[in-house]
Amino acid sequence: MTEKDLYTEYKGVYVPKHLHPPQSLKYAEEFEFRPDDILIVTYPKSGTTWMQEMVPLIMSEGDLTPVLTVPNWDRVPWLEEHRAIVLNLEDRPAPRIFATHFHYHMMQQSYFKNKPKVIYVMRNPRDVFVSSYHYYGMASYLVKPGTLDEFLMKFINGKVMFGSWFDHVKGWLNAKNQDLIMYITYEEMIWDLKESVSKLANFLGKSLSPELIGKIAEHCTFKNMKQNNMSNYSLVPQEFMDQNKSAFLRKGICGDWKNHFTVAQAEWLDSVYKEEMKDVKFKFMWDEQ
Repeated sequence: MTEKDLYTEYKGVYVPKHLHPPQSLKYAEEFEFRPDDILIVTYPKSGTTWMQEMVPLIMSEGDLTPVLTVPNWDRVPWLEEHRAIVLNLEDRPAPRIFATHFHYHMMQQSYFKNKPKVIYVMRNPRDVFVSSYHYYGMASYLVKPGTLDEFLMKFINGKVMFGSWFDHVKGWLNAKNQDLIMYITYEEMIWDLKESVSKLANFLGKSLSPELIGKIAEHCTFKNMKQNNMSNYSLVPQEFMDQNKSAFLRKGICGDWKNHFTVAQAEWLDSVYKEEMKDVKFKFMWDEQ
């Protein structure tokens, strides 16, 4: 099926109709943030599931009960997805934890008024592309990716769900009230997960012992998360996600793009990246490798 069949164009980007019907998008638009809310923001396939595991564990000071008994999409719901409407998000105790794939310019008026804390996670776009390619191949509500060249053209041109990676990242890096935003990369978490947990805890105002930080980091390793049925999407029916084609939590590594890209494809994306990101001052780990 085509983009017209499966996607809605919302505020300039594609969103899957199955996940984001009109009523859920309206709900997201009208959602009222509170200053003590915590919002995880990502471009798809950049570490959302990982952060949905870490943040609740930090806020519960290591109590594993929520992450072992509640599916991650209910534990840290996406504001723009259909489940949000039925979860009574307004009644959740503070601090409430949510996720969104929205670009900065798509955010609700209440976000700018009430200024919740934001954790913005970024990932090397080469690995985002590869992870997305496998995801599109196993999810029935997404347009099949086609060849790597075909999907790379769509990715570069923003003709994928939630639009351009470049626009998403640049928008949030230029956000106002950056003292309320913690920027972190997938690569940092791979490099030193304990240090990442410690930084997140400090940002969220939680004083955790080294032992507790170690416990949280250990639970949040890729191996352990892949075995957690509340986080590995094994509860999703096969008709929507066929994990026989590709696991939702596939590898959890950096640099897998090297196993997929031809030299020409790598040079193509690199040239676009250099042009799009030439004015960005943020120092990414992947630029130094």
